Amino acid sequence: MTDWATISSLATGGGTLVLAVATYGSVRSANRSARLAEQTLLAGVRPVIIPSREDDPEEHVRFGEGVILAVPGHGAAVKLEHDVVYLAIALRNGGTGLAVLHGWQARVQPPRTRESSSRGPLLSEPLRPAETGVDEAPDSERFRRQQLDLYIPAGETGFWQGALRDPEEPGYAEVRRALAEGERSLWIDLLYGDYQGGQRTIVRMGIAPWPDTEGERAYVLRYFNLDRDDPR
Repeated sequence: MTDWATISSLATGGGTLVLAVATYGSVRSANRSARLAEQTLLAGVRPVIIPSREDDPEEHVRFGEGVILAVPGHGAAVKLEHDVVYLAIALRNGGTGLAVLHGWQARVQPPRTRESSSRGPLLSEPLRPAETGVDEAPDSERFRRQQLDLYIPAGETGFWQGALRDPEEPGYAEVRRALAEGERSLWIDLLYGDYQGGQRTIVRMGIAPWPDTEGERAYVLRYFNLDRDDPR
């Protein structure tokens, strides 16, 4: 005798299972579409801080004490005056969204060679990036906050400025001693994000004297993403 109740229950259970699988697939697809839409939206307002170009206009950066640094395109400026270290970098926003600079830290650039001489580092035996600390992500909690938010519109130029004044603050003694000894190669880590405070990124920039060029040249070493996975 056919047990129609059992058959009906099995059919209902099977239909429910099929519906559940279809619903699960639909939800996953919707979530995936939502994530893609979000990524597309964020990409449309993502800032990317890079050095300015050589033909970009010179930036004149003024500090509270009245000190003014002239920073050429693709350049940087470092000045030690009255025990204060003044720093500035000419920047460009290569992204599609407004960039807001939030904080920074400075340190002396580690040597990139295994040997050095009285004339400076030897170039014959370069260190790997891991050995110089280039790939070590900085701790954003230790950054100095900008006294004023610095904004750089998409596709436009701007600048970063910072000063080390307190002998007790991180980086002061190291940087001041290096400048006093004639060493002007530094690392500057800049924390920036979009205008809503998201998409936080740290760009590690090197500044160093450049052959046949007056002053310092700025260049990018690494980017570290704080709110999303790194591309590497």
